[in-house]
Amino acid sequence: QVQLVESGGGLVQAGGSLRLSCVASGTIFSIGSMGWYRQAPGKQREFVAVDNSGGRIRYADSVKGRFTISRDNAKNTVYLQMNSLKPEDTAVYFCNARLTATWNSGWGDYWGQGTQVTVSS
Repeated sequence: QVQLVESGGGLVQAGGSLRLSCVASGTIFSIGSMGWYRQAPGKQREFVAVDNSGGRIRYADSVKGRFTISRDNAKNTVYLQMNSLKPEDTAVYFCNARLTATWNSGWGDYWGQGTQVTVSS
């Protein structure tokens, strides 16, 4: 069993900052990528940022220069520092991890339950 638990969401004014955290726990052998996606009301889930390990990081164009993703591999944790927040950043933010549970299992995608981020104008 693998669990991803996000925290750090909330309500913030435009221009403010939030820091999201996501901890992966359970039976984990190796974690490849860890990243963040978001889903606004009435819209499809979209990519925000990913850390593919080894310093390979990508961002959606809409958040470049404002959001920073980082990882603590010792804690199986990924963070998303969000600065200069805009109302259009309002969404449920989901953590994603691609990992193997055991030495001989395949890679699987796991998701957290999501944390709400609301940016007021």
